[in-house]
Amino acid sequence: MLRTGLAIAALVGFAAAQTVTLQAESATLSGVTVASSVAGFTGTGYVEGFDESADKITFTYNATESKLYDLSLLYNGPYGDKYTYVVLNSAGGSQVSLPSTTTWTTVSAGQVLLAAGANTIEIQNNWGWYLIDAITLTPSAARGPHKITTTPVNKNANADAKALLSYLGSIYGKSILSGQQDQASLDWVTQNVGKTPAILGVDLMDYTESRISRGASSIDVDHAIAHAKKGGIVTFVWHWGSPVGLYETTAQPWWSGFYTVATDFDIADTLAEPTGANYTLLIKDIDTIAVQLKKLQDAGVPVLWRPLHEAEGAWFWWGAKGPEACKQLWHILYERLTTHHKLNNLIWVWNSVSPAWYPGDSVVDIVSADTYAEGDHGPISATYNNLLSLTNDSKIIAATEVGSIMDPAQLKAYQADWVYFCVWSGDYISAGKWNSLEFVKKVYADEYVLTLDEVQGWKG
Repeated sequence: MLRTGLAIAALVGFAAAQTVTLQAESATLSGVTVASSVAGFTGTGYVEGFDESADKITFTYNATESKLYDLSLLYNGPYGDKYTYVVLNSAGGSQVSLPSTTTWTTVSAGQVLLAAGANTIEIQNNWGWYLIDAITLTPSAARGPHKITTTPVNKNANADAKALLSYLGSIYGKSILSGQQDQASLDWVTQNVGKTPAILGVDLMDYTESRISRGASSIDVDHAIAHAKKGGIVTFVWHWGSPVGLYETTAQPWWSGFYTVATDFDIADTLAEPTGANYTLLIKDIDTIAVQLKKLQDAGVPVLWRPLHEAEGAWFWWGAKGPEACKQLWHILYERLTTHHKLNNLIWVWNSVSPAWYPGDSVVDIVSADTYAEGDHGPISATYNNLLSLTNDSKIIAATEVGSIMDPAQLKAYQADWVYFCVWSGDYISAGKWNSLEFVKKVYADEYVLTLDEVQGWKG
């Protein structure tokens, strides 16, 4: 036992010795300054003043060999929840969450693939107003096989849903499915790239009363059925317009009613009164979209179902009152659709990263995140690794909305095993700013990326 203990201690000591700490005050500073008034920092000071978009810290590190490193940030966040952006060698990086804190805290910033020789790591402003003390670099441990489950959380899931989750599990870590939000944008990819995305992303937004009564309409369910008949996979988001309380002003028109700032609807108060009128309207909306999901079930279409998306951002009303109200709503939605309406074609996709918001393994099939970084085709490894930790690698992970597509080579190098990506619609795919046509063609031609023609027969 003594020898074993000594061996373990030696390994721990070896790992610790491999960790390199780089102090922010010794880096190259752009628009930021060194300070020392907030006690508890390491080194001789810390860096503050992230208040302009171009503000950044640039660390330089000379690596003896090309290797993947775990990157951590030591920061203080006295001004609320923030985000920073990490860029390696001026190309490719990750958005990193910096939760509010008044103590010096270490947070994972994903991984960086350092080249032999000089490397730069930039900490860019993003949401700003935080303090940076240092970064650490530790050689990444080899990742073992995934431990994900492919059994749907709904015990009554139908054969279609089981087949879909099983298929996703079979390609997880081996390939990534291409996806595109909106039928018109998917058609643009087909016409301009010469290949069709495997996944079509559509929306149940315009199927509820608060929007239909104001003139909205949609044929997204029809698009989904048509794509499925071609052998494709579909995913639905739901920009849930507030059931009541829309401001309907010039600044906040009715069609923006899913935003927190566009309604006085209070989800916490509504859930506290299950016999109240607002709760009745809430359930009515769920029942209304159940009709559309039933059409998909009857057509043999399993759905990657992503309601209550981006909740922790609080910009949508379902996240505006914090995690407890949102998690309660998720459970109500799950129970109403699966038990009451017997919808067994749904794969439940959760869409927030913070552990405080997670509704639980028993009601989630897939975990996911939405990330937007203009022109950056990095692997989004910090977010991926946070989702990996969220469920201890028990759930498949998806990039359910992206602005810029991830470079397949970087995905493989960083072991960022997103099972699919779905590019947002319009200018995100077609304007050339977020993704050049040349790069999109390169992605769709990569053998790691699966397109519609390559997923035929996935149900079997």
